[in-house]
Amino acid sequence: MKRVYLDNAATTPMAPEIIEMMSEMMKTTFGNPSSVHELGRKSKIIVENARKTIAGLLNTAPKTIFFTSGGTEADNMAIKCGIDDHNITHAITSKLSHHAVLYPLEDLAAEGKIKLSYIDTDKNGTVSLSHLKELLENNERTFVSIMHANNEIGTIQDLKQIGEICKEYNAIFHSDTIQTMAHYPFDMQELKVDFMAASAHKFHGPKGIGFVYISEDIQIKPLLRGGGQERNMRAGTENIYGIAALAMAMEMAYEHLEEETKYIKGLKSYMIEKFKAEMPEVEFYAKCTDIDDSLYTVLSVSFPVTKIAEMLLFNLDILGISCSGGSACSSGSSKGSHVLTAIIPDSNRPGVRFSFSKYNTKEEIDYAIEKLKGLFA
Repeated sequence: MKRVYLDNAATTPMAPEIIEMMSEMMKTTFGNPSSVHELGRKSKIIVENARKTIAGLLNTAPKTIFFTSGGTEADNMAIKCGIDDHNITHAITSKLSHHAVLYPLEDLAAEGKIKLSYIDTDKNGTVSLSHLKELLENNERTFVSIMHANNEIGTIQDLKQIGEICKEYNAIFHSDTIQTMAHYPFDMQELKVDFMAASAHKFHGPKGIGFVYISEDIQIKPLLRGGGQERNMRAGTENIYGIAALAMAMEMAYEHLEEETKYIKGLKSYMIEKFKAEMPEVEFYAKCTDIDDSLYTVLSVSFPVTKIAEMLLFNLDILGISCSGGSACSSGSSKGSHVLTAIIPDSNRPGVRFSFSKYNTKEEIDYAIEKLKGLFA
């Protein structure tokens, strides 16, 4: 059966070049980077070269990059350590944040360690900068966590403006950049961000490896204790194969960023036009159809109410189409999407997120639309 993969916001297929590199490296490089012998030193050089590569791509110092097991650990580390180590008693986030951000903040609030405020958002999921200022003015020093681009609806926030506001009020600013790292350029000399998170599997690298950026302006203690790895910031023997692959994936992404962005935007535009022409009853969430002002890898689609709503993704999977989604309301075993609930709480239309990569084609989109038309016929 033909298999069309349109769930790249969940994870991307690994680049063949990276699979080949990791395979060769596993055969020859197995030393512990903490060991002082030759094999250990070789592994240590790989780790530090990867750190320098990533730092160079982000225009920051290597000492600001710390490798983690992925984006969730990076987010948790920033939140828990940033709040605990700076005696923060108030935090701000959005109800549209990823659960890797929401859950640790909600836990800290339930434990009575912080008061948690939710910033206002409009129907597109864009945060209110005036409300941010108001919350910062009326509370003690604050930890602010706003994701750069939403993984479900593709709404992009203005990191530069938010960072400047946080700086004005001496707030600590964390951004979940997991959907945008290696998809957009970052200049850390221009952005006033204290913490950022990344995960390699979102840009054709392997799962289980990511990093947290920690600004030179802020100091925290480790979340994981044990050995002195990662300059005493993150205990645990380094995943040298994953780290090398992460750096390689980022380097590949930024080397071809312009041409690949243009190509993927073309795929998204093509699918939008196909939907409008062949399934006019379809609607789009937030600003998804604004190619230049939404996450270009994501198209979030609202379908008409249907008796197969709960089985829509299952039926698409049977037809060979991999994608993800949900609805605003809870029904049956589904909890519904907390993101869609926040922006359109009364809707019961099923939603599907299609997300693209450089490996997708227009022919695959044609196939997906054709099968969707059959389901809604």
